[in-house]
Amino acid sequence: MTTDPLFTHIRIVLGIVLGLGLTTLLKGMARFVQHPGRDHIYWVHMGWAISMFILLVHFWWWEFGLSHVHPWSFVAYAFLILYVVVLFLLCTLLFPDDLAEYTGWHDYFQSRRGWFFGIMAVLYLIDFGDTLIKGHDYYRRFNVEYPIRNVAMIGLCLIAMKVRSETFHRCFVVAAIVYELSWIYRLYDYLD
Repeated sequence: MTTDPLFTHIRIVLGIVLGLGLTTLLKGMARFVQHPGRDHIYWVHMGWAISMFILLVHFWWWEFGLSHVHPWSFVAYAFLILYVVVLFLLCTLLFPDDLAEYTGWHDYFQSRRGWFFGIMAVLYLIDFGDTLIKGHDYYRRFNVEYPIRNVAMIGLCLIAMKVRSETFHRCFVVAAIVYELSWIYRLYDYLD
């Protein structure tokens, strides 16, 4: 199978933006190791950083399905750029350049949760289009679980925008990580 040069170009551009997102996350997480006494970890925030890391790695693997897209259009290309820009934006929301105007990571995350979860809800909405770009047969491969997954995540993100409850946020981040790891395993390692 020969690789379409247009797909190679698209994959490189997507990889650059995804790489910037991964860099943002890894540099942000490294701050806690570099300066352990400076900032106290807010584990819900760190959980979402880990969740974003998993989503980025999963997206990078998932996008291999783009090798089957023919013909390519600028609209599909622009849509994918939008998708990775949203992923990158979520990473930058998790790790701002400085926390000077906040009392710590808990204060920062709670004050930005509306933005973070609002953008994450948009991400799961965009994900429908990304999957459809790969074709209706590809979309149907995931059965009813895929739309239920995305609609549930959109709903939970909308709730998370408004709710300050620590219990809710702890449960949500743990459930999101466990489910995403289960989803990845069942999609790629168990079913294939």
